[in-house]
Amino acid sequence: MKSFANKVAVITGAGSGIGRALAQQLSAEGAQLALSDVNIQGLEETKASLTGSGKVTITRLDVADRDAFEKHSQDVINEFGQADLLFNNAGVALAQTVEDGSYEDFEWLMNINFWGVVYGTKSFLPHMLTRPEAAIINVSSIFGIIALPTQSQYNAAKFAVRGFTESLRQEVKDTNVYVGCVHPGGIKTNIVVNGRMHTSMVGEQTHAQQIEEFNKMARTTPAKAAQTILNGVRKNKRRILIGQDAKFMDRIQRLFPEKYTSIFGTLLKLAS
Repeated sequence: MKSFANKVAVITGAGSGIGRALAQQLSAEGAQLALSDVNIQGLEETKASLTGSGKVTITRLDVADRDAFEKHSQDVINEFGQADLLFNNAGVALAQTVEDGSYEDFEWLMNINFWGVVYGTKSFLPHMLTRPEAAIINVSSIFGIIALPTQSQYNAAKFAVRGFTESLRQEVKDTNVYVGCVHPGGIKTNIVVNGRMHTSMVGEQTHAQQIEEFNKMARTTPAKAAQTILNGVRKNKRRILIGQDAKFMDRIQRLFPEKYTSIFGTLLKLAS
């Protein structure tokens, strides 16, 4: 998809971070937008920041609610007459060990980070298959490529998004639907602020300390992340890595598939 002008883009998690930056850049390029988030105030702020003249709708949506997502897809198609791009971007963070982690927290994260992607994809895919060209972009993570301690739940969801997306891509390869999987590294968003951070990869830390540590490591802005994603869509890239940290970790995992955990463990200790 070379141009986004007059396309209808559906973006979840658009109340802040990468979702907001995607909305801003797509609006500037002439797209119409169907934005959703659980944070309606954030959506209103996103809408107020847009510079384009295309139609924009905002909807409070919990992506973990299948019925709500299916209704949202019908509402979007009824309102705009079409849906051309779907960014399954909404996500949350969780840090717990397997031993100490609760089923409640695990289900909360999986329902948003994995099932939200599935619900969005299945809700919009039948319509998108009828479009002259369409794109489904699912946001995984560098933690969908590597695994680290205290991230088992997050890793499980993001590895699942990656597998789901790569399978879907093969299923629709002979259609006009492009499918891309996004693997961000550290992006300056509120994901840790809003997450359930019970423990840390580098020992005992308070939630405030984890936020501070994340902000030190997160070097890529949401605007840069959105630009990288949209460039990847234009080039039909199957895997979109965001940030030098993501590219570095992906390379280390490829070179040392059995030893990368020890390498990253040492680097985390040095950084703490």
